[in-house]
Amino acid sequence: MVRLMSTPAPPQGAQAALRAIRLLKLFTQERREMLLGDVSRLAGLNKTTTHRLLRALQCEAMIEQDPATGAYRLGPGLMALGVQALSGSDLRIRFRPMLKRLAAETGETATLEVPIDDCMLILDEVTGCRVVGAAGNVGTRWPIQATSTGKVVLAFDEAAKTRLNDSLIAVTPNTIVRHSLLEQELGKIRQRGFAESVDELEDGLSGVAAIVRGSLGEVLGALSICGPTQRMTSARRSHLGVSLCGAAENLRP
Repeated sequence: MVRLMSTPAPPQGAQAALRAIRLLKLFTQERREMLLGDVSRLAGLNKTTTHRLLRALQCEAMIEQDPATGAYRLGPGLMALGVQALSGSDLRIRFRPMLKRLAAETGETATLEVPIDDCMLILDEVTGCRVVGAAGNVGTRWPIQATSTGKVVLAFDEAAKTRLNDSLIAVTPNTIVRHSLLEQELGKIRQRGFAESVDELEDGLSGVAAIVRGSLGEVLGALSICGPTQRMTSARRSHLGVSLCGAAENLRP
């Protein structure tokens, strides 16, 4: 079960393992392939150490190298682990029927998302019946303050604020990038119980989200409904927000 909590201190003797994991995390949608020098610079390690770690990851198929360009990218072994993690997620299994129901009732895309570092990871997604809508985003990560799911997590779990960087990323001109404005927004979310994102993650895309809690009241993640802004009017977002809160509460253990 995924729980939102402070990161524990690494055990002694784990430096090499931590460095290898951090190398893997350097690969993103914007940086799908990188040369040795790029990986070394971003990791803050010398090329010899970086190359040794990459070779170790290659041996387990976690990283692969393009023979023509020498560029590194995530490998099939890591993809296989990702599929295993998704299929074995009890949170995903428990909320799948709810996502299907929400997508069918609203015609929009329903997602289940969890916090990872300073982002929200789409753990599961069910698309609605509309021709135009969000789809195919399972496994995608977005800056936590740019999403309705991330804002609702920040609003209802104080520990989540440690995930925020000093400098907030502007994904669109509407993304909140000032901490003072974000704090005001979080106060509004606590009052109404759900979060909204209007053209903050992508121009023309809006969403609403409600918190997902465990049996002890701990924050596990968030449920969301998203679709084109022209359909997601203020009145509709309010209605969907209330519905999401009820759905999340009904599935609480």
